[in-house]
Amino acid sequence: MLHPHYSINDLGHLAVGGVDTVTLAEKYGTPLMVLDENAVRTRCRLYQSAMEKYFGAGSTIHYASKALSCKAIYRILKEEGIGVDLVSPGELYTAKAAGFDLTEASFHGNNKTDREIASAIADGIGEFMVDSFEELEAIDRIAGEMGVMQRIMLRLTPNIDAHTQKAILTGQLDSKFGTPIATGQAERLVRLALTKKNLILEGFHSHIGSQIFEYEPYIEQAKVMFEFMADMKAKTGYEAKKINLGGGFAVRYTNDQPTVDIVGNIEKIATEVDRICVSYGLRRPAILMEPGRSIVAVAGVTLYTVGTVKEIEGVRTYVSVDGGMTDNPRYALYQSRYEVLLANRAAEKKDLICTVAGRCCESGDLIGEGMALQAPVRGDILAVLVTGAYNYSMASNYNRVPRPAMVFVKDGEDRLVIRRETCEDLCRNDL
Repeated sequence: MLHPHYSINDLGHLAVGGVDTVTLAEKYGTPLMVLDENAVRTRCRLYQSAMEKYFGAGSTIHYASKALSCKAIYRILKEEGIGVDLVSPGELYTAKAAGFDLTEASFHGNNKTDREIASAIADGIGEFMVDSFEELEAIDRIAGEMGVMQRIMLRLTPNIDAHTQKAILTGQLDSKFGTPIATGQAERLVRLALTKKNLILEGFHSHIGSQIFEYEPYIEQAKVMFEFMADMKAKTGYEAKKINLGGGFAVRYTNDQPTVDIVGNIEKIATEVDRICVSYGLRRPAILMEPGRSIVAVAGVTLYTVGTVKEIEGVRTYVSVDGGMTDNPRYALYQSRYEVLLANRAAEKKDLICTVAGRCCESGDLIGEGMALQAPVRGDILAVLVTGAYNYSMASNYNRVPRPAMVFVKDGEDRLVIRRETCEDLCRNDL
């Protein structure tokens, strides 16, 4: 199977974390999102142990909440001792409601409002990732009004091409995120930050993109960031205590994609960081990274019930399911590829090439095209693998479709962590 926590049981059914997915579909209905909790915890520990081993004490990860934000995830992260990266008041509220210590959280975003800044400071946010000159001024002013010395890092753009999809690039010069180094604006931002009486500058942050299979772009990123760090030390006397290299390690969505060696990549990056620090005469700062997708994606599976199977002779076969772009918009947005199978007939040979279509009134509502699948009939349970990231978090109510339920499995047991939305929920805010 694609990942070790997926298996086929004695009934020929797909199992996730040892739990029969057909049984889950019968118990909770479909569409249903299933996440293997042990797979999430394993990834957290893999990252954290590698960061501590190769980057040293004080180096850590912050989970990128945008991949999947819900109370159950934050409780796991709290238990695992993992910090979090938050990008909205909603993510912050959810983490707080789950009992997460917000001093271990950083607040991101390219357009934080004054209200959001004040609320985050009141809640004790650990750090702001400052995205612009205007934001720096606003945080300093609001922190002063609230009598707080606020810790910050400056988000910079290193002008690195990470060789991934254009829509998920974040480190190029022309980006809505951060302040560019190449134009001299980052230096001016540092100098301004050092004059602020209500702010404590901890260091510099950058992020070059998502779903990156190679480690080399991170090496290039590190070179740019540490050269800038050395330049700022020489010019201002300020030496960063932290460098945040963002997230972005890829995950294996399909059988023809490679498995990313997370530990090996971190070791290679650390070796280069040590060399760079020696060459510039810098103390190695604490290193942070922000994995999201590579923590939760592989843990997830989405289950659907097959409805219509429509063959257009000589053209294609459409297999329609009871979900689609409302719970997984990634194919519509990026033409993202997945592996699919019939959960109730997982041991059978895949003998059909088809297009898996969603239920929405939209021609682009597809899970994928050219997908290999066991020939389905109405009522079969179709599973889409590796859907733990950017599926529920990007879900919508387009066509007034309620969002699905989510179940966590662990050690052979299942528990509901997000209730299925109802039509009543859809009208709750209507007047």
